[in-house]
Amino acid sequence: MIHEICVSMADPTPIASPQFLREAEIRRGIELLYFGYGNMIKGADARLADVGLGRAHHRALYFIARRPGMPVSDLLRLLNITKQSLSRVLGELQAQGFVTQEVGKRDRRQRLLRLTSEGIDLEAMLFDRLRERMVTAYSQAGQQAVTGFWAVLLGLIPAIDRPLIEELQASLR
Repeated sequence: MIHEICVSMADPTPIASPQFLREAEIRRGIELLYFGYGNMIKGADARLADVGLGRAHHRALYFIARRPGMPVSDLLRLLNITKQSLSRVLGELQAQGFVTQEVGKRDRRQRLLRLTSEGIDLEAMLFDRLRERMVTAYSQAGQQAVTGFWAVLLGLIPAIDRPLIEELQASLR
């Protein structure tokens, strides 16, 4: 199968074919997601490895930073991992002094998560590494492309999970 990609000399960004639903274009999008994510996260991975942590730890730090006081049950839903996996991740983050867990004031069964000052510093440094790559990519692509990118990513999220994203966005306002 021949895969045609339109590229102008002024702008090396490939232009999607009018037949963008063909297998070749779908595969290209999947590959770009894999490679784009892998390259975006490389700088953070190196720092995480320095402290014996991985991507699951990074995701937990990121979301706890976004919603301090988040119940463990909410983090479990956001990360979409098993209770056992989350327990391991949180245990390691607590052991290294990056996360604290406290009992809920209204519901004593709840375990509320917060980053310690060391956790805040680590998450901010990891975010800075991601932000650098995203700012460069966003700047090169332009506002309209970023809007399209967001639309595609939102389309990948099941409708039932979209309120989770909306809650995170609301925390920025």
